[in-house]
Amino acid sequence: MKVGILGGGQLARMLALAGYPLGLEFIILDPSKDAGAVNLGEHLHGAYDDKALLTELAEKADVVTYEFENVPAEVAIFLNKHTQIYPSANALAVAQDRLVEKNFFHQLNIPTAPFANISSVEDLQEAMKTIAYPAILKSRRMGYDGKGQVILKSADDLIKAWESIQGVPSIVEGFVDFKREVSILAVRNPQGEIVYYPLSENEHRHGILRVSQCRQHDALQQQAQGYVSILLKKLDYVGLIALELFEVNGQLLANEFAPRVHNSGHWTIEGSETSQFENHLRAILGLPLGSTATLGFTGMVNFIGGLPESKQILSIEHTHYHLYNKIPRKGRKVAHVGIRADNEQQFSSALQTMIGLAQKSDNS
Repeated sequence: MKVGILGGGQLARMLALAGYPLGLEFIILDPSKDAGAVNLGEHLHGAYDDKALLTELAEKADVVTYEFENVPAEVAIFLNKHTQIYPSANALAVAQDRLVEKNFFHQLNIPTAPFANISSVEDLQEAMKTIAYPAILKSRRMGYDGKGQVILKSADDLIKAWESIQGVPSIVEGFVDFKREVSILAVRNPQGEIVYYPLSENEHRHGILRVSQCRQHDALQQQAQGYVSILLKKLDYVGLIALELFEVNGQLLANEFAPRVHNSGHWTIEGSETSQFENHLRAILGLPLGSTATLGFTGMVNFIGGLPESKQILSIEHTHYHLYNKIPRKGRKVAHVGIRADNEQQFSSALQTMIGLAQKSDNS
């Protein structure tokens, strides 16, 4: 079987690495000659909307997926006429527009922070009469890892914020006084079978994920599973989905969902019976889903912008180093370290050591 992937970054790389033990082959469409995954399969070098390359991808691949949600939905619609593509174009279209996504959550009675649609500075000024400061202005499309976002602290920030976001269609969201950020990963195959991973508790800085820790037996697991189950069924979703949430006063508010494998689930590579990457591949191929049982105490630390010497990491017990084959630069995810240990003390010690190394090499 040959799997096509739109995008050749680290997520595509980890998908391919998970697929080789299953006997899968990969064909990767990416505009960059040196994308991190392109040496792990056949590389179609060109734009995502190149119809000739898309036709070739559809002819060669038994199924197509994608590693990031900014692939134009029209591309998914085109491919779906020629081959199977998962998740669906509909899921992609909802996820890549923040206003559509927020309205979709509300249609499903999934609570969110307060928000408003913004098309002009006048809209922004009017919305902030009811949305309390601080707040955040976000472009409706293309923003990730903190890009396309401006924090609003007072009315004096509004005009400058609108100019900095270059007047693109946006939303404004009120801040919520959250206790923590969590995410839930779930997988659904075409037969409707669903499996869930334990909650990940996540730490961000400058809009970029830094640390994720698996939280087995979390009190809010069932609430999170309920929300993501509604999404999966409403979208008739196939593949892995990640739903990001805020905990506020013991309740969960939805932030956004990602229709793909997700950074906060990288700990599943060493920390689960079946990683998120293998289970995504199983799902899109219509195969039985693997166990999501957790192995010991587990988590993940991202390395942003720079890297320590490999021996500094490899000398630490209970850690697993994943390099992305990317040239370090400011704000770029270049590696992560998975941590898995048999007891909490071992895990905590390794985690704190990795966080220290990541902070020293951070160039964000």
